[in-house]
Amino acid sequence: MDEKFDIQEYMTKGVESIVAASLKATLKDPRESAFMVKFAAASKKASKRRAEAEKSGEHIPPFLIASITSSCNLHCVGCYSRCNHATADTVPTGQLNSEEWLEIFKEADELGMSYILLAGGEPLLRRDIIEAAGKMPNIIFPVFTNGTYMDDAYFNLFGRCRNLIPVMSIEGGKEETDKRRGKGVYERLISNMDKLHSAGLLFGVSVTVTTQNVEEVISGEFLDTLAARGCKLVVYVEFVPVTEESRELAPRDEERAILKEGIARLREEYQEMVFVSFPGDEKSSGGCIAAGRGFFHINSHGGAEPCPFSPYSDVNVRDASLREALKSPLFTALREGDILADDHAGGCVLYEKRSAVEAIMAGENR
Repeated sequence: MDEKFDIQEYMTKGVESIVAASLKATLKDPRESAFMVKFAAASKKASKRRAEAEKSGEHIPPFLIASITSSCNLHCVGCYSRCNHATADTVPTGQLNSEEWLEIFKEADELGMSYILLAGGEPLLRRDIIEAAGKMPNIIFPVFTNGTYMDDAYFNLFGRCRNLIPVMSIEGGKEETDKRRGKGVYERLISNMDKLHSAGLLFGVSVTVTTQNVEEVISGEFLDTLAARGCKLVVYVEFVPVTEESRELAPRDEERAILKEGIARLREEYQEMVFVSFPGDEKSSGGCIAAGRGFFHINSHGGAEPCPFSPYSDVNVRDASLREALKSPLFTALREGDILADDHAGGCVLYEKRSAVEAIMAGENR
């Protein structure tokens, strides 16, 4: 890994870029714009907090991913979470409650984390935790949802708490979305977008990019549909194969090049929208930013993991603070080793190199 690369500077500039783009995207909506101005100030203070920690030899990432439930009502084709047995139809016992999550959110705020992505399972099944997140205005919570549980109560909550931003999963048009997520899901998403737009609420979409839909999801037709309905954020996530049968869906260098060029074009053509790509060009960030370099993941039972695609944990936040979790032997070994910078074929280097991650875990348990 390049020793000259400054991860703190890179992540700070990344956050500032997202904030600036979000401010631009909300200029026509006074309420959203007012919130984003306040958040921009809070984000700047958070960046200073992280910079001070960096001077003391402690790196604090600006992002956290929180899977607040292991339950989901859909069976999406190739879902990494179900294939890893991290998601089920029923609600498992032993999950963190809303009070525990609120304490995590408060500690994240104190450390200088500006964004906490709420995921699952299906996060809207945990209304109590979503409401707890709404009490933390210094943090933006993108809520990554399949959209099937959005109701009037949620629309009202998103209206009161502007730091909660619903991000609905969509695969492209009706055919691709329903093919992967189930019949009728696309129409439900479109209906949600129209309701959010009419209420003047900020929302986005998450697109899983595969070899089959990459051209469609960067097309003008697809983006025009989203823009017309008021969508302001598009997150592109490369498909991660967790079975041999689904490997053919994982973007290759060819599709990654198409996606990268497409996003550059979209940022020029749709300047009122924010485009984020994950993992994006890892080489420009000195490798994968998981394991606390740029973010880490907490599962529904409190296990601190490098990322959602790498479900390995050697510390639980029920027994340790976020600061302590970031210094866990697994996270430290990953940050100081070469795995995060390795070349890989799939959308996630840690999943591709999972045998190496397992070897680290095995060494810890001797």
